[in-house]
Amino acid sequence: MRGIIKKDIEILYPDLSYKLNGIFFKIHKEIGRYSREKQYADAFERELVGNSLKYLREERIVKEKSFTGNIIDFIIENNVVVELKAKKFITKDDFYQIKRYLISLNKKLGLLVNFRDEFIKTKRVLNKCS
Repeated sequence: MRGIIKKDIEILYPDLSYKLNGIFFKIHKEIGRYSREKQYADAFERELVGNSLKYLREERIVKEKSFTGNIIDFIIENNVVVELKAKKFITKDDFYQIKRYLISLNKKLGLLVNFRDEFIKTKRVLNKCS
């Protein structure tokens, strides 16, 4: 019988992640899966306000006094980057996009959510900050 190796795994922002996932499920249940990204973002913003969560919406990344052209959907509690999608499927480019945001902002956790899916499956994207 093989031994089980148990590693210490740190879950980043577990309470905040749990709360955000609840919000994603609620929005998906209320709006459905065939709306536009902006409609999901508006509903998400309303829920953030209703839950008294601090956030920034559509923040432009600024590096060394110049814009990079990247605009982030949401930054929650100055810790978690949230990128909302409403498309058939998530691609590698979507993962690279949120990874770029995490690196640029020196944040550890990003949540990538596609509301077009039949069931919400939040993708957690991690960045090993120095």
